Amino acid sequence: MVSIEEAQRTILEYITPLETEKVSVFQGLNRVTPEDHIAPWDIPAADNSAMDGFAFSHAALNDNRLKVTGFLPAGEVRTAPVPPGEAIRIMTGAPVPAGCDTVVPIEDVEEDGEWIRLASTVKAGSHVRKRGEDIRHGNVVIPAGATIRPQEIGMLSAMGTTSLAVYRRARVAILATGDELLEPGSTPAPGKIINSNSYSLAAQVLDAGGDPVLLGIAPDTLDATCDKIRAGLNADILVITGGVSVGDRDFVKVAIEELGGSVTFWKVNMKPGKPLAFAMLQGKPVFALPGNPVAAMVSFELFVRPSILKSMGHRRIFRPVVKAVLQEPATNKGMRPHLVRGIVSVHDGRYHVSTTGNQSSGRLSSLIQGNGLIRLAPEALHAEGDKVEVLLLDRGFEMGEAVQ
Repeated sequence: MVSIEEAQRTILEYITPLETEKVSVFQGLNRVTPEDHIAPWDIPAADNSAMDGFAFSHAALNDNRLKVTGFLPAGEVRTAPVPPGEAIRIMTGAPVPAGCDTVVPIEDVEEDGEWIRLASTVKAGSHVRKRGEDIRHGNVVIPAGATIRPQEIGMLSAMGTTSLAVYRRARVAILATGDELLEPGSTPAPGKIINSNSYSLAAQVLDAGGDPVLLGIAPDTLDATCDKIRAGLNADILVITGGVSVGDRDFVKVAIEELGGSVTFWKVNMKPGKPLAFAMLQGKPVFALPGNPVAAMVSFELFVRPSILKSMGHRRIFRPVVKAVLQEPATNKGMRPHLVRGIVSVHDGRYHVSTTGNQSSGRLSSLIQGNGLIRLAPEALHAEGDKVEVLLLDRGFEMGEAVQ
């Protein structure tokens, strides 16, 4: 039985980046670019006005008075220099013409016919955006390995880019096993349960940026399990839920080996999620997760999600971990690290956490109520007010609420 950290290290050694593909700039959002993006020109391309106002030569200013002799809107260029002692009305973004080096905002002047008087002292160079102030021609603006966010899309567009290379999305096949399973939409019958795992895991794949491929349900026979696993090898990663324990009808581990796969480990020192196997089969990573809903989702967060992210070129692949103040006593009586579902909040500048109650690995509502996993060491005994380590599953609780 391996530790969580050993399992993560072992798995990630087998995960390599996928191929790249060319997509439109918009389709690159939240994806990783494998190449440097170099500025093809200066931005701004010329000195331009940062305000609606008046452009003039600061050195030629006399008695704070200037004669206005022209108008320059954004999108146009003035070729004739502005004579000393004169000014032109200029709009935001318009190139500052020759003979000018300073702009005074409209609200900071007193207008008198064709003359203006500066209402206060103006520093030379005020309100002028310099050529190349944002980026310089030839500079690496977005480095290889960067995740494309809205601001990168804006910059790429400003650089004239309409398409770019990104690592393609990982295709993740999801297989549920068990004669007891029914698909959603069915009416539960005695001895039967609805297959929720495939859909929660598919949603986790989408949340990580991958493309889920649902393989359905494999009946509890070796042949059927082998057939479904073969179908899953068309994807980049295969995730199986259920059938990985030691029951008479748990065929997943046997099927992987029957098909020529190599099981790297089988069982992780954690609760929930102990019966978990990782294998390589025909060059594809295969994750065999527990069948209990919470155990499956927690195992996905710790092992599958980082693998998906790494395969798509991401460097930051683990959920954030914070220290939080316990709002109630918490005990781990077992000999395995226990990942307790928790409710995390922020107030007084600190994280606080309480448990979601009953921690049964079949109780999916314990994850619905929570937003983090409290890591309790074996035989840990914590009092209210103790600080504990919490893995954050989402950070929506840190966002401000709408004012009613």
